[in-house]
Amino acid sequence: MTKNIVILGSTGSIGRQTVAIARRLGINVLAITGNKSIKLLEEQARLLKPKMVCVCDEESASALRTAIADMPVQVLCGEASLIDAATIDGADCVVTALSGSVGLRPTLAAIEKRRRIALANKETLVCAGELVMARARECGAEIIPVDSEHSAIFQSLEGQNRAAQLKRILLTASGGPFRGMTLAQVFDKTPADALRHPNWSMGQKISIDSATMMNKGLELIEAMHLFSVSHDKIEILIHPQSILHSAVELIDGSVIGQMGVPDMALPIQYALTYPNRAESETSAPDFFKIGEMTFEAPSLENLPCLALAMDCAERGGSAPCVMSAANEEAVSLFLRERISFGKIFECTRAALDSISIIKEPTLEDILRSDAAARAYVKGSY
Repeated sequence: MTKNIVILGSTGSIGRQTVAIARRLGINVLAITGNKSIKLLEEQARLLKPKMVCVCDEESASALRTAIADMPVQVLCGEASLIDAATIDGADCVVTALSGSVGLRPTLAAIEKRRRIALANKETLVCAGELVMARARECGAEIIPVDSEHSAIFQSLEGQNRAAQLKRILLTASGGPFRGMTLAQVFDKTPADALRHPNWSMGQKISIDSATMMNKGLELIEAMHLFSVSHDKIEILIHPQSILHSAVELIDGSVIGQMGVPDMALPIQYALTYPNRAESETSAPDFFKIGEMTFEAPSLENLPCLALAMDCAERGGSAPCVMSAANEEAVSLFLRERISFGKIFECTRAALDSISIIKEPTLEDILRSDAAARAYVKGSY
């Protein structure tokens, strides 16, 4: 079990749950980062007593310094401070619970320090999966997935030679709040409609991505890099009950999966305790109450964001980066009611059609592609 951790994005859904788990397991938190949630960051600082707290800008930093002036805590600001937090002396694990590509540089910096990465920031691998995984191998840094689906795949592959005997990955999805609806039926859905997930309690961005099922496309790309498989070795299954979190099929026809209630606490905890397990506050599924588990194929005709992500997975290069950045900005516009739900796909596709795709991008190419996609969406809509 890890002893000293950093939480990048401690004020979000994953971050708050990580704080609670670290407290329960007696894990020391050396640094936390947030955006502008000063009151919550103050509460977390007083609870955890970290050495460092990082926020987005100097105004927020000044307010936080005043709030915790009685504590020996260093308060930093800006994107560069995320790297300071990720590389703080003494940490053996960095929980990357940031949203978006902002997590890329601090994740790479932590990898250079050979820290375990408890990865909840899927955009890091979507945008730069080949670079990140190659650097992790070179440095000997562990990457343990926190997404429930990737954690399930990771757990299912544990055991002698299972990865070598993998035939395909079965990646499950709840189907989100609009499961079974046509594209025409959901085109004008409101943010309140889209945020109403039937099973999971998540942050706003991932909830919208779940409604469009872009999230499952991002997870497919992430799984390709995490488990070194091609896109055609991953099958997406709609599983409304969200009990089987994902599974693997081996070459002999065996299927091994991981099941649990829809609760992110378990995969977060396992990333911190791996390769061991600890008691948790999460209950096992009650199969008598569940009654049945069903599976169905996704309708790509009615899920254009998922279809687009699958196409980008096949194209490779900088295409997933452009798609992810454009989608993030489109989701932001939708949440501010600047565009309709159906326009999320249209914005993202337009960016992909307008920005040149680089076949073998460097880190700087990826960052430029990310910026270009964001600028395109902001400037066009």
